[in-house]
Formats: sequence, structure tokens, C-alpha cells
Amino acid sequence: MQGVGQYTRISSNASDIRGNDLTDYDMKNLNIAYWVLRVAVAGEFFGHGIFAIQGKEQWITWIQELTSVTPETAATLLLLTGIIDVLLAALVLVKPFRPLLLWMALWGFWTALVRPIVGEPIWDFIERSANWGAPLALYYLSKRQ
Repeated sequence: MQGVGQYTRISSNASDIRGNDLTDYDMKNLNIAYWVLRVAVAGEFFGHGIFAIQGKEQWITWIQELTSVTPETAATLLLLTGIIDVLLAALVLVKPFRPLLLWMALWGFWTALVRPIVGEPIWDFIERSANWGAPLALYYLSKRQ
């Protein structure tokens, strides 16, 4: 990726997995896909962050089950998590930092995995594959800093 003003785009000297140079058309589509992923990841973290800030009762219960903390502590942990998620969502739109994208992928994986751990069906984990897959894809599309 290369900076263009405040925006980031994939550099024009990119190649495909076989080493072939990408055409301008390929580059345009790759840049569109890059931005679609940025918006999707931001939307996911913003939405979940707002739910957390609002103190989603089910999530508070899960935190209590997993950590054995009081409801007040669980609510505080959830609030802090929500604030972090909203900040990460904004950051992905401004400048996606690779280490944070990796964190977002791991966090998305963990929060999806929590569902079957607390007794929800395994399908609740499977259907949330995009929660960790999208930040991971963005991680791999982003230039190493």
C-alpha cells in the first residue's frame, strides 16, 4: 500500500500470486476490495463497540461466566472493550495499522469462539467467520510498515 494524501491504496507495482504484473483494471478492483474490507471491518467493530457501550446484558453475563467477576466489574470491562472497539473502527478508516488488524482478527476469533464456550450452538461461531476473516484479509492486503 502506498499513501496518497490521507488515503492508502495498493501500489501500482503489485503482482498476483504467480508473479504476473497486475493491470490497471486489476489494481482498481484490488483497491476497491481493500476499501470494502476497511469499511466492513470498521462497521463490525463500530457496531459491536456500540452494543458493548450500551451494556448488552447477554455479554455482561458471558463475561461473568468466563471470569467470575461481579456484574459491575463485567459491565465496566464491557464498556472499556466497547470504547476500544469504536476507536479501532475509526482507526481502520483513517489508517489501518497491521499490528492492530492482527489484534482485531484475533479478537474477532475469540469473541466468535466465546459463543460455543458459553453454551451457544457451534453455528454461532461459524457464522461469525467474517468477524475475524475480514480483519485478517485486510492485514494481508496491507503493506508492512
